[in-house]
Amino acid sequence: MTSAILVDAAQLKLSVRAALEGAGASSEAVDATTRALMHASRVGVDSHGVRLVPHYCKVIAGGRVNPRPNVSVRRTAAGTGTVDGDDGLGHLTSYRAAAFAVEIARESGIGAVGAVRSSHLGAAGAYALAIAEAGMIGFATTNTDSVVGLFDGTQAFHGTNPLAFAAPVEGQKPWLLDMATSSIPMNRVLLYRSLGQMLPAGVAADTQGLATRDPQEADMLLPLGGEGYGFKGAALAGVATLFTGILNGTTLDHEFIPMVGDVDYSTPRNMGHFFLALDPERFAGAALFADGMRRYLEALRAVPPVEGGKVMAPGDREWDVEARRTAEGIPVDPDTARFLGLDKPR
Repeated sequence: MTSAILVDAAQLKLSVRAALEGAGASSEAVDATTRALMHASRVGVDSHGVRLVPHYCKVIAGGRVNPRPNVSVRRTAAGTGTVDGDDGLGHLTSYRAAAFAVEIARESGIGAVGAVRSSHLGAAGAYALAIAEAGMIGFATTNTDSVVGLFDGTQAFHGTNPLAFAAPVEGQKPWLLDMATSSIPMNRVLLYRSLGQMLPAGVAADTQGLATRDPQEADMLLPLGGEGYGFKGAALAGVATLFTGILNGTTLDHEFIPMVGDVDYSTPRNMGHFFLALDPERFAGAALFADGMRRYLEALRAVPPVEGGKVMAPGDREWDVEARRTAEGIPVDPDTARFLGLDKPR
């Protein structure tokens, strides 16, 4: 983000908390939302980081999101449960659901939890990571409003529908994969608009379904896989819809009120999420799992790279970015910096 300012993480966290508190969010909701947004901004997922604070304040003010929800959990079987988010901020619902999945898995070996009556959850990887930090393999996903075209389709159908997986690594940061099933997230298009930068090639299309690099002309995203292989991303987006909207009986992608734009900000969107926790102890055992992860990652990282390249495991890039941003500061785009009152570099 060439026109962004660098802000110390501690100062940025305080500013995010102040904005959410000013919007009327409960202390639990502020804690969870700040935690998720700071995770994304620290590891370089800027499209789902602190730049979303103005949007969350807007939907609270409009009535779409309940600032002080009564989040409830319900065990439905030995290995399953549900969380009702009471139309609150999706970060609180999601962290609660991830913790519930871990709780169930400690008893049953596997914990599968669906979340209903939720809202936008930010970066799905934050919740898979929370499960991994509890010593388990984690999976988190959600569906959202139609902004991604189908393969050979002329209009948007699926949401960006992320799939996030994480696993603990003894003595190291977790293995972490957090990917959208679209070419890029729609929030990144909005970010590029804010920064006045052109999009990469082959990630977005205009109203005619033709690829464009101009973020002002981008009307929908293209599915993961690129030209000729977008059917892979389109199908994976359907996997997220299956586990979230369909399995939970919540809103389907094409039924959503759009997240942003000239739309209704007063009606809750009844978003569904899904979280899975697997306890390695109930399979080969925690010790063998830890040894397998060590041997796997050592072998992977030992593969010779191409000239000028660097072989990385999922999560390596994120942890490198986190270390750099801890030392140098977190970049914040101009619009968000003004909203948070961060007009000068710190």
